[in-house]
Amino acid sequence: MVGNELRNEVAALRRAAAVLAASDDRTRQRALFLMAAAILSSREEIRRANDEDIAKAKEDGISPSLLHRLEFTDEKVATAVKGVRELAMLPDPIGRTLVKRELDPGFVLEKRTFPIGVIAMIFEARPDALVQMAGLCLRSGNTVVLKGGREALNTNRVLCRIILEATAEAVGCAWLLGIENRADVDALLSMEGLIDLIIPRGSNSFVRHVMDNTRIPVLGHADGICSVFIDESADLDMAVRISVDAKCQYPAACNAAETFLVHEAIAARFLPMLADAFRQRGVRMHCTDEVLRYIPDGIRATEMDFDTEYLALECAIRTVSSIDEAISHIARHSSHHTDAIITSSMENRDRFFSLVDSADVFCNASTRFSDGFRFGLGAEVGISTSKIHARGPVGLEGLMTTKWLLSGSGETVAEYSGAGGRAFHHKDLI
Repeated sequence: MVGNELRNEVAALRRAAAVLAASDDRTRQRALFLMAAAILSSREEIRRANDEDIAKAKEDGISPSLLHRLEFTDEKVATAVKGVRELAMLPDPIGRTLVKRELDPGFVLEKRTFPIGVIAMIFEARPDALVQMAGLCLRSGNTVVLKGGREALNTNRVLCRIILEATAEAVGCAWLLGIENRADVDALLSMEGLIDLIIPRGSNSFVRHVMDNTRIPVLGHADGICSVFIDESADLDMAVRISVDAKCQYPAACNAAETFLVHEAIAARFLPMLADAFRQRGVRMHCTDEVLRYIPDGIRATEMDFDTEYLALECAIRTVSSIDEAISHIARHSSHHTDAIITSSMENRDRFFSLVDSADVFCNASTRFSDGFRFGLGAEVGISTSKIHARGPVGLEGLMTTKWLLSGSGETVAEYSGAGGRAFHHKDLI
């Protein structure tokens, strides 16, 4: 779009945001069910568009991990539709009372949830992410600008049209804006006052570019360098099963494990088991010298390997002498996304939970569980590694802000000031 045209479109979104925020729960639920039904009934049209994108991506030599994200198979469509319907059935996030406090009899303060407003989401080549993001914004009463990766241009264009046409009768057609040009992204970054929040999903350099070139609040994560620590007390069969799932179930995901830390006390027994399981699945293993003693066909690791997000059937492996060394390694190399410990020691579990500073910290479970749908959030707009506002999978709650609402009957500050002033009794009502 031309700069002024885009600004006008975003300004229209801002006006629509006030209307959507005030809409009733049933209206937004109905719009989500219409959206789900339209996507399901348009599978053939969506598949044709996705096939075009895939053919073009293969011609351009796209990486296998991006190609896997780009594919919008019938299974992914069904999962996306299921997520939209489940979103519709979640409790209304708007207007929830978080605090209700009586300052004085009849003088009541409340803290309630409200939509953020206009959200701009810039994401990689994942058409299913577009459906999730649109659904979450609609359910939470936010309007949204969506900019997908160029690899998914045709699929995203079709999806935006289908979603807008389906929801128009319920909530109008000004709540979602799909943009396609890379130049428009820089224009969005300058729209302070029109856009309330930017959520970028992509490479570390891209996320950094967004953060460095806007005054609009930014929420998200860059790399997903996730680690699994296998403690000396771990059930080794369980550890192999979890490690295989964390690395191989969907290696292109940001919550796939990239680093495996193995306590040296169990290295001789565990590493050959892990290597056999990884070989069967074609995993390339970057190993420190200590690990190469047990995995002689591994690739000699460099320190850079432990700072790498492979997003493929590839990983880095090293031994550690203690849980504290594992925690120290994670502190140096983790992207603070998701890290896990495999252990039978509750003491070590609690120590890991307390000292690993990541958005998601797991025990005896795959890092792949770091996901809004699996957490029961309905869906997610992404994983946030920020410590401000939302952290971890960002679902409906992460797309809400709050207001303090005070209801009185003529009270003035003067009445509560000075030596003879009235005292607040601050009685919590919920």
